[in-house]
Amino acid sequence: MTDWIPAAEALARLGLKPQSLYAYVSRGLLTARADPLDSRRSLYRAREVEALAARRRRSRRPSEVAAGAMTWGEPVLSSAITTVQDGRPWYRGRDVLTLAETETLESVARLLRGGDGVTLKRSDRPAPPEGGPPLARAFLALASRAATSPPALGQPLLALSAEAAVLLDIFADALVAETEPGPIHLRLAKAWRLGPGLSAGGPGADLVRRALVLLADHELNPSAFAARVAASTGASLAASALAGLAALSGPRHGGAPAALSLFRNEALGRGVADAVSARLAGDRSLPGFGHPLYPDGDPRAQALLARFPAPEDLVRLAAQVRATTGLAPNVDFALVALCDHLKAPEGSAFSLFAAARCAGWLAHALEQIQDGGLIRPRARYTGPVPEPDTA
Repeated sequence: MTDWIPAAEALARLGLKPQSLYAYVSRGLLTARADPLDSRRSLYRAREVEALAARRRRSRRPSEVAAGAMTWGEPVLSSAITTVQDGRPWYRGRDVLTLAETETLESVARLLRGGDGVTLKRSDRPAPPEGGPPLARAFLALASRAATSPPALGQPLLALSAEAAVLLDIFADALVAETEPGPIHLRLAKAWRLGPGLSAGGPGADLVRRALVLLADHELNPSAFAARVAASTGASLAASALAGLAALSGPRHGGAPAALSLFRNEALGRGVADAVSARLAGDRSLPGFGHPLYPDGDPRAQALLARFPAPEDLVRLAAQVRATTGLAPNVDFALVALCDHLKAPEGSAFSLFAAARCAGWLAHALEQIQDGGLIRPRARYTGPVPEPDTA
């Protein structure tokens, strides 16, 4: 058996459609590389295809199902906040792409929390931490609040919702290093000097608003899950948001735009075809492309990219990746392209992602507190066999 097989053979062995094959690649379950005889075609590692086919054929024990559920598997928690259906995300039954046309992060945050749209009174906003990058200030702001906030367990829902609204503002204040009135997208636009008309919302500010709405939540993503785990212990909302931020800071989550920037630099230095081929040949990921929940393309990315001209080098990179693997740009790609288009400061893609996702963390924390259950899964032990008691 040759170690690399063409797409047609991989599809036949797995009984999949092309979109599902690309999804397995983006999830890291299959390795793809460019065909050395034709860079427009992809080859797939045969032993991985066979292992995946065997896994799909055999009946799975409950323990295997539970283990698989932890990585893009079957749903493990009930939630009324966000779902992905028909290739689109929905916030409490509302089409996210439609919401992005008119709503602000604040109004979507109320929707995610299950509120009726009434603006809660905001108060108790301390001055943001001084110095350091936005991520450091955000950690400090949430940690300070968490250190002094009482446990959320047992507090009235209205009080918790008001606290969530304040926390979202405190988090945004930390990212821009000042306490300002007004919607968060205008405050970010002002801090990033995105042009005239900010008080009314200029073109740059409106793009920021759209991105915030599109990114506010995404079902049970790692940072939302981390926030729910913290909330399930009865921890304060600030502590739950802090757990979410810690998870978001990883390179496989909120750090994905930075990983794409490295990939982009590789393409600029050696050419897009060589950069893509080298990553595939080295079993390295293609950050910014593909998404397991959207085998036909990330609609959030499409909605953003339709609103501005992406940088030419990113357009060329996207074309090469699509021609080689069939993968389309995801929202991380759109974020990098957007911040480049806006000439926003370095690190703005992460700040934009974090500001948006904080709304989701708080909504998930509130839902988990109302659920009342403690999230405590069991581990499948793989260590040494316990020694018998000889006493």
